[in-house]
Amino acid sequence: MGIREFPGGTPRGKGIAISMRRSPDVSPRRLSDISPQLRQLKYLVVDEAIKEDLKWSRSVEDLTGGPAGLTSIEERILRITGYYGYQPWAASYKREERPRDGPGPAEAPAGAEAGRANRSGCRCSGPQLRKLSWGLAVVLCVCASWAGSTQLAKLTFQTFDAPFTLTWFATTWNCLFFPLYYAGHVCKAADRQSVKQRYRECCRFFGDNGLTLKVFFTKAAPFGVLWTLTNYLYLHAIKKINTTDVSVLFCCNKAFVFLLSWIVLRDRFMGVRIVAAILAIAGIVMMTYADGFHSHSVIGIALVVGSASMSALYKVLFKLLLGSAKFGEAALFLSILGVFNVLFITCIPVILYFTKVEYWSSFNDIPWGNLCGFSVLLLTFNIVLNFGIAVTYPTLMSLGIVLSVPVNAVVDHYTSEIVFNGVRVIAIIIIGLGFLLLLLPEEWDVWLVKLLTRLKVRKKEETAEGGGDLGSGPRNKSRRARPSFAR
Repeated sequence: MGIREFPGGTPRGKGIAISMRRSPDVSPRRLSDISPQLRQLKYLVVDEAIKEDLKWSRSVEDLTGGPAGLTSIEERILRITGYYGYQPWAASYKREERPRDGPGPAEAPAGAEAGRANRSGCRCSGPQLRKLSWGLAVVLCVCASWAGSTQLAKLTFQTFDAPFTLTWFATTWNCLFFPLYYAGHVCKAADRQSVKQRYRECCRFFGDNGLTLKVFFTKAAPFGVLWTLTNYLYLHAIKKINTTDVSVLFCCNKAFVFLLSWIVLRDRFMGVRIVAAILAIAGIVMMTYADGFHSHSVIGIALVVGSASMSALYKVLFKLLLGSAKFGEAALFLSILGVFNVLFITCIPVILYFTKVEYWSSFNDIPWGNLCGFSVLLLTFNIVLNFGIAVTYPTLMSLGIVLSVPVNAVVDHYTSEIVFNGVRVIAIIIIGLGFLLLLLPEEWDVWLVKLLTRLKVRKKEETAEGGGDLGSGPRNKSRRARPSFAR
């Protein structure tokens, strides 16, 4: 770091200024070479100690006063403020170098025109509006399919008391995932591939050797078991308690995912998510207390909490063992789960039938319409939940699950004898609030601070502009009166 002599001195009594450190890419020789960055100075927050000096200085006015003002701005800044550490080029260099984790408030613009455009308000572009429109459609689809499948399962158990058989039948429909994906690939892809080529390309998700017998039993079979347990426990809970309690308690799986990710995957600790997990646990306890700790309600709540835990374990293990999957890879994986269900789970409904645990007198008595309707709704729910990210934001898709709770509550109010006492309502609100807190992004606190700072700066600018307009007349009058007063 070099030292050079500065002519004219400074108000601090110093005649020596330390030359500014230069960034690796940009090496300005004087401040007049970086006029766009200099225009950012009027957005700076000035220390209280030098506000009075800047108040009577024309340095800020010289920023927009043409080339003459830009030529003398270096002397004015260093002489009046005595501040040598400001490096506008280094700040912009660091800002460009930092990666962006998510969509947040935009950085302050370099030019005054960009600043005025930014202050005029945020306007959504065409793609953003399209994405939000698709998001609304996806939210409605997720909510309708999840609430519809839950209500249809409740209706089915009135004439067909076989939750595991219903789980097996619905999981078999997972075999349709990859054929449906390939049909979409043929309709939309520019370079179409054959089924064999597309299958081989998606099999790379499992490793260099593709889908081998060892990979099938080590990486697919455990997830098939977890998938079956999640759906069976959920359906069995519907037999014990009302659908409103089942749907709201299943929302706790988001809190379980965070806790397992924090322990197993060493994810970032976030205090707001710990609060959400505590709210979820408190909601479970209050929901148990709402019906007075009866055996059926306690067993039903335990079943749905177990279903939420299996769902959380499925998601965390998938991220740990397989990572993230593309659309074709996810479709192939879900189809493999359907194949595993047909090959290895089929024997269990047969055993339950002959042992009369899940027994029906005749196959003609099976409500095939309800079974197929439930399977179609569950398949639609999983398709939208896994592939909706292509057209909208993941947070909007998650909102569809929590919005199914009031839908089920309305249906239960007119079709069952549910009592919405104060404890149950508070438990539903607490669990829903915890679910919404878990949807906050990791950098939500940084974005909130930036937004509040932006609003504060904008308010100061509006106040300063209003005060400048009111004081411009008397100031000009006093300036014109000074020569006559001298005479």
